[in-house]
Order: sequence, then C-alpha cells, then structure tokens
Amino acid sequence: QVQLVESGGGLVQAGGSLRLSCAASGSIRSINAMGWYRQAPGKQRELVARITSGDSTNYADSVKGRFTISRDNAKNTVYLQMNSLKPEDTAVYYCNVMRVTTPYNYWGQGTQVTVSS
Repeated sequence: QVQLVESGGGLVQAGGSLRLSCAASGSIRSINAMGWYRQAPGKQRELVARITSGDSTNYADSVKGRFTISRDNAKNTVYLQMNSLKPEDTAVYYCNVMRVTTPYNYWGQGTQVTVSS
C-alpha cells in the first residue's frame, strides 16, 4: 500500500502564494506518476499538474505559468508551488499517485486552498 501525507493548504489573498507538499511512503516502488488534482464545490475533480517518473510534466491550461510541480526523490515527496493565486483556484487539492500495478491509484486526504478577493 501507499500512504500519502499532504500539507500546505490554507487561506491566502488573491495574488499570493502557497506550496503544497505530498510525501509518499509504503510501496512507493513502481510509481509511474504523481500529481495534484482539485475539486471545487459543484464541480468535477480536475487535473492540476502531474509529473512522471521520467520527470516530464503537464499542467492544466488554467495554471500554466503560475504553478510549478516538482519532486524530491530522496524524500519521496512531490510539491506544487502555486503563485499568483486567483479566487477560481479555490478548491480541495488532492495528491494522487499512479502505479503500474493494481491498485493503480492512491489519493491523499485533500487539503483546502481558499483564495479570497
């Protein structure tokens, strides 16, 4: 099994910054990718950013140029640096791990990010 511990959420003014962290432990081998998703009230969960084992990245169009995903292999941790935050970034953010074997997906508990105008 994989355990995920998230941190870094909070309340911030528009234009501010936050950094989310997600530390993975347990059966962390065979992880194909790690990333961040978010879900706002009344909306579907959407991909925010993702980084693969080969260190390739992809971002939602809405966050390109503002968010940066990175990983620290020694700490088995993935980060999401969020700059120039907007009210529409308000959501619960979930860390996600994709493995090459079943179960394929693991999810963190979620951390609330609230951006005020």
